[in-house]
Amino acid sequence: MIRYEGKLYRPPSEAESLILQATIGCSYNRCTFCAMYREKRFRVRKLEELDAEIAWAARNAPGVRKVFLADGDALIAKPAYLHAILERLRAGFADLQRVSCYASPQALQVRTVDEMRSLRDAGLVLYYLGIESGHDDVLTRLEKGVDSAEMTRVANKASEAGVKLSTMILLGAGGRALSLEHARASARVVNAIQPRFVSTLVMTPVEDTPLFEQAQRGEVDDLDPLELARELREFLAGLELDGSIFRSNHASNYLAIGGSLPKDKARMLAGLDEVLAHPGRARFTPEWMRGL
Repeated sequence: MIRYEGKLYRPPSEAESLILQATIGCSYNRCTFCAMYREKRFRVRKLEELDAEIAWAARNAPGVRKVFLADGDALIAKPAYLHAILERLRAGFADLQRVSCYASPQALQVRTVDEMRSLRDAGLVLYYLGIESGHDDVLTRLEKGVDSAEMTRVANKASEAGVKLSTMILLGAGGRALSLEHARASARVVNAIQPRFVSTLVMTPVEDTPLFEQAQRGEVDDLDPLELARELREFLAGLELDGSIFRSNHASNYLAIGGSLPKDKARMLAGLDEVLAHPGRARFTPEWMRGL
């Protein structure tokens, strides 16, 4: 059977995927807002362990179409190791359509375009990349380890390799002082990357993170739903994308909107304008329904 170590995390769109822990934890693990892997020591799992789990899944769930390689940084593993996993997945699941993983900027720095292209040809076709912000001061505050120019450069390596990108932006990460600048700079970076998917999350301090400690000291702004809607509107207005899908359906969001860009941009902006003009009518997600 499949054995998971510690808490397991996956993107919302991988809800129906088979999840395999190719790596445990995150090799970088320094982002101030992220608590997902702090209790784990990063390591690459032994291939024999995954052999047994893939064989079990092939017997018990032969119709698997999507596989997500956890934990937070599977792409940092050596290409030969990832190719071995992909080979086994193709052999075990006749209906397999795609394999995906999180990709940190640090992993994208290490992987070459040729390596990513070869892995794409073997089935690893989608990376989830947390951009978080296009504003350099915000990226420094979040300790992402790269500035906006480097984030753009490494993301475009993946695009050059033919890999689809699903990118995330953290609403509220700039606080009140940088809210609109954060939104505009984030839109500029996303435009430069042209990802297939774009989504927003709301920055939420969680225990056992530097961000939580900063919040306890009163150093983190807690933007209200209307302020976040204004920031979201500014970000969406700045997007100039050709054939991307936008979503704000993560559980941390107060507003769930979505559509294709550029086709649905005007409709989504009109909906946000209605919220800003008549906040009393807005259907903000109640706090008890929000989460990470």
